Amino acid sequence: MSPRTRFDAQRLYTASFVLFLLLLVLAQSFSQDRQPAVAGQFYPGSEGELRSMLKDLFSHAVPSKNIKNVVAVISPHASYVFSGGVAASSFNQIDPTKRYENIFVLGPSHHVAFEGGAIYSKGDFITPLGRVKVNTKLAQELIDKQVIFLSRDDAHSSEHSVEVQLPFLQYRLGRDFSIVPIVLGASTPETCRKIADALRPYFNQKNLFVISTDFSHYPPYDGAVRADRRTAEAIASRSPENLLKAMRSNAQEGIPNLATSLCGWPCVLTLLYLVQDDPQVDVTIIQYKNSGDSNYGQKDQVVGYYAIAVSLKEKNKAEKFDLNEQEKRTLLQIARRTIEQYVKNHHVDELDATKLSGDLKAPCGAFVTLQKNDQLRGCIGRFDASEPLYKVVQQMAIAAATQDYRFPQVEPQEIEHLEIEISVLTPMKRVTSPDEIELGRHGIYIKKGMQAGTFLPQVATETGWSREEFLGHCAQDKAGIGWDGWKDAEIYVYEAKVFGEKDLK
Repeated sequence: MSPRTRFDAQRLYTASFVLFLLLLVLAQSFSQDRQPAVAGQFYPGSEGELRSMLKDLFSHAVPSKNIKNVVAVISPHASYVFSGGVAASSFNQIDPTKRYENIFVLGPSHHVAFEGGAIYSKGDFITPLGRVKVNTKLAQELIDKQVIFLSRDDAHSSEHSVEVQLPFLQYRLGRDFSIVPIVLGASTPETCRKIADALRPYFNQKNLFVISTDFSHYPPYDGAVRADRRTAEAIASRSPENLLKAMRSNAQEGIPNLATSLCGWPCVLTLLYLVQDDPQVDVTIIQYKNSGDSNYGQKDQVVGYYAIAVSLKEKNKAEKFDLNEQEKRTLLQIARRTIEQYVKNHHVDELDATKLSGDLKAPCGAFVTLQKNDQLRGCIGRFDASEPLYKVVQQMAIAAATQDYRFPQVEPQEIEHLEIEISVLTPMKRVTSPDEIELGRHGIYIKKGMQAGTFLPQVATETGWSREEFLGHCAQDKAGIGWDGWKDAEIYVYEAKVFGEKDLK
């Protein structure tokens, strides 16, 4: 090779190498994957150490309680040495064999102030255990179609609340899955309600929600236990209002050094807006600890951690069974006997449940309606399916006779003139269009803010109302939100198995 040829070859090699480096730099600069921000700080930075630590955490965590249809878990997001065991107890409740379509990971924003939900949609998340796929198509679709969702990379770049949950998912599921990572910046409950409304179509058995939050920050050990229990019980009630009330109570109690009851309250409140008024939802408290229980923690200032699982019940028995004629008669007799005893003596005998059929002891919601001379004399019920049907009928019979604000209390001399009707309820289902309401088949429950009201299915049949009249009267007369209030309210439907004394004579 001539000197000239050798020189040209070297120059070509140098140029190629420089071009390779330039392309590498450009490729890295355009990489959209979200790299670990807290590996080596909140959890080990090497795959081997992290996998070994997770193995130890899961082996000492609360084992699976065989909860069916887990749709959400609440898990802490502190350093693994403090909260990792409680987090593992949460993830132990997930069925490792189930293939979720998407896993929505909701964590609070610790570094960036904004209002809404920041969704990462430009790439995957990387952890020491490998790549966690982001459903970028769905993430971008949510950003494009829902004004409450934003594309803010800065909300994710240094945020640990989402990142620390991912190794637990990787270890527990042991295979590929897709996430939708959402960092919440919210200062008002209304923002959380809007986020819940946007995510509602995905809250079902096909998907999993991971809610990232720690509980009390920095009170003494005993104060943390007390405040955290109050907060957890409010969460278990499935009521957003109860959670907000519990946090206010904690703040007003004057617990020393209490900075917050729930650092991820926007995430938890969003979850509660998703599950409120849904009798098919179970909330199971799995484990509680705080940093004072760790070998590395102190007792004078602690941070609290809960593991909580949210699941959907199997199909409600109110949908599965059909009461026979004798069971209907028994319930009607229970209602009448209860009213007689309570109105006359303010006392109700304890029933011998061993003599009742299984269906009468099944958890169901129910309404009791009283009529006198074919006119309404009282009607009260409950949707909650947490107690046996016969007990609910007893409670609602008393309430219909003595607590319906529209009527004076039933007097002893009226009892023999009453006609009793019972409506056993199926679970409520939210509808997005009035066209989904079938008059005569569906009862409606309308909710707007703190206002709510309901009409049983038979109201539409008895009145002959149109669908719009059915909705308008319920919104105006029962919920108190005006004739057109239903148009921007939440509307639920349910069915009822209705029977009365006049039907069984």
